[in-house]
This record gives sequence, structure tokens and C-alpha cells, in this order.
Amino acid sequence: MKNIHTPVILDIAGTTLSKADRQRLKHPLTGGLILFARNWVDRRQLTELTSQIKKLRPELLICVDQEGGRVQRFRSDGFTAVPAMRALGELWMKDPLTATDAATAAGHVLAAELRACGVDLSFTPVLDLDFGASSVIGDRAFHRDARVVTLLAKSVMHGLLRAGMANCGKHFPGHGFVKADSHVAVPVDKRSLKAILSDDARPYEWLSTSLTSVMPAHVIYPKVDTHPAGFSPRWLKEILRGQMGFTGAIFSDDLSMEGARQLEGGTLTYAEAATLALNAGCDLVLLCNQSAGGGTAVDELLAGLSEAAAQNRWHPDPDSEQRRHTLLPQSPPLPWDELMHDPTYQRALERLP
Repeated sequence: MKNIHTPVILDIAGTTLSKADRQRLKHPLTGGLILFARNWVDRRQLTELTSQIKKLRPELLICVDQEGGRVQRFRSDGFTAVPAMRALGELWMKDPLTATDAATAAGHVLAAELRACGVDLSFTPVLDLDFGASSVIGDRAFHRDARVVTLLAKSVMHGLLRAGMANCGKHFPGHGFVKADSHVAVPVDKRSLKAILSDDARPYEWLSTSLTSVMPAHVIYPKVDTHPAGFSPRWLKEILRGQMGFTGAIFSDDLSMEGARQLEGGTLTYAEAATLALNAGCDLVLLCNQSAGGGTAVDELLAGLSEAAAQNRWHPDPDSEQRRHTLLPQSPPLPWDELMHDPTYQRALERLP
């Protein structure tokens, strides 16, 4: 493979592609985009939008946060309101095997509906443990017990796979213990490496052969590294890849979050943060909610990262590009009308909690 790398996952402002959107999506460093509720009107519009994107560049990865519960960008015009993952954990406490089947059903429904509208990947499942402390995680987590989280997450991933979708475990090595929200603050988890590896990070170890991608947390673990996990070679290269043997893709969390740029003793530019994340071991970097109002921040990221590559401050990695390609669906989706009559999908709907 040529020495290319398309690491940037960006967003678009509206429900159709503008001229500026098209230019950014054609940029040689752009590898995909993430959709939000503001990009949604109905299924017809979403399907037309994703089709336009694929006509522009078929290899772009179209992503969304569609976990179920309160994190579900598309929830009308036929999309199923999938319950929060905590509901699966609660079901586990009553009937573990029924819960695993319901988790597979949830993954299948989420993925099949998204793929019918042209979306390639949902950033799910959440592998954080439910310590009851984090408001930003809250009911997005399955359970407090890492073993329960692992088995329910694996069942969700099985459902995703049945509909032809890859998965993304988040937020490595664990965001559930800290109270602060990394969207607006820089959370600090002062526990020891041993404590984190023996509890929060266990799902990543136990799912090392099942996860196709991972998203690290914008959390600092000072007893391990002074950088947040997504900017830490120790966490990503030594622990996640080296000790746990993870071979899939690593996404940064959103670089526009407060926890992403308060680094190196100051506030980094988006390009500086992206360069730091890529050098630390991320394969792909996300910049979200910056395309509105002209999208200057998106353009500055693309230009700055191009300059970093030209100055050898960051080296495009063909292995990273190969990992990105493994996240693209390998089979055609069922169109929506066919999906509505598909017995496997209908059964999955019946099994939702």
C-alpha cells in the first residue's frame, strides 16, 4: 500500500453538502465524517446525504454516535428508540441469558437501521463501568461489574456484526470513575495503574480479539502519564497494543472537547492536538461541531496537519490506513423497505428490553 493516511474525521454543518463541505471531504487527509442530529431531517434526506458523500469519495467512513438511550442522533421517521445500555445491565440482574440475547438484538437493530440509510459505523459500545459518579456516562454504561460489561458489550457487538457493522469500544481505559465531564473540563483519575487495569480496563483485555476500534478517554491518569489517555503513547502503544494485544483502529475522542487541548502547559491548536494524538498512537482523529459558521477550525486542522506531515512532525502511517479500511462495511446493506420485512430484524425488535 502507498504511504498514505487519511486520519481526519470531520463534520458538516447542515442537512446537505455545501461547496465548502465538498472541498473538505475531498481533502487528502480526510478519511470520514461524523453526523449529528442537526444533519437529520428524515430517512429520505439522510439516505440522500450519505449517497452524495459516497459519490464524492466511496471510501469515506460515515460515522455517528448511535448508542441508544439519550445518545441517539436519529430517533424518528422509523428509527427504533433503543433503550440505554443500563437497561440491559438491569435485565442481566434478573435473567443473564435473556439480557445477552436482548443486547444482540439492540446491536442488530441499531446497525441495520443505520446501514439502510448509508451510515457505516456507530461509536458503540460504551465499556465504561457504572460507578454512579459520572453524569456524562451515567446510564450509557451497562453495569458496574467489568465481567457483565464485557459479556453484554460482546453481545451488542455480535448484533452489530450480524448487520455488517464494525464496533468501537469507549472510553479506554475507563471514564466511569471520574465525575468531571471531559467536554467541558479535564477529568483527573488519581488511581494507580494496577487499580485501573484490574477493573475499568478489563473489558478491553477480554475483548481484545473482538473489538474493531477503540476510543480513548480525555482523562488524565497522573500515576500513569501526565497526558490524557488519547495523547499518551504509554496508554495506547505500550498498554493497549503492547500488553493487551489490540490490533484494531484507535480513534481520538473529539479534539474540540475541553479535555483534548489543555495540554503541554497551555491550550493547543486543533492541528497541534491532532499531531500529538496521532504520534501517541491514534489512527484517526475527530473534530466535531466546528463546521458551522464557516468552518475555519476544520480548515485550520487540515492545513496544520498537512504542514506537520511536510515538516516530518507527523508521519502518515499506511498501517493506520489499513485499519481504517477494516471499519468500512464488507457487505451491502438491506434497503429500508426490505429491512422492514426481514425476519431476523423483526425478531431482534421483539427481543429489545
